[in-house]
Amino acid sequence: MDEHQPKTKRRLRQNTTVRQEVVKTKEPKLKKVSWLRRGLKAITKKIGFIFRPLRWLARHIIPRYFRRSVGELRQVTWPDRKQSRQLTLAVVMFATVFGIVVAILDYGLDKAFKKVFLHE
Repeated sequence: MDEHQPKTKRRLRQNTTVRQEVVKTKEPKLKKVSWLRRGLKAITKKIGFIFRPLRWLARHIIPRYFRRSVGELRQVTWPDRKQSRQLTLAVVMFATVFGIVVAILDYGLDKAFKKVFLHE
């Protein structure tokens, strides 16, 4: 190696999951909290004791399955409109091609079995 060239360190790529990559690219922008929202937060802090019995009641009336399902749905990273369109198009194309292949096989096997068993 030439001694005049600076030595650069190689960076190792960190292993990240798909979810981490999506979260990293779609980090929410910090929104300004409006005066109305701040006021409502302050009011609910003051009268929050009113809602405690309702939360307790909901926790004991609503089945655990539904509460956990809602919690799981909040963690889902939903695709944007472009991804949804692309994925829908892929499914429609796959279903169409698969349907054509099955129809051709069905027609061919129908003709073959009629020829073999019914001697037509």
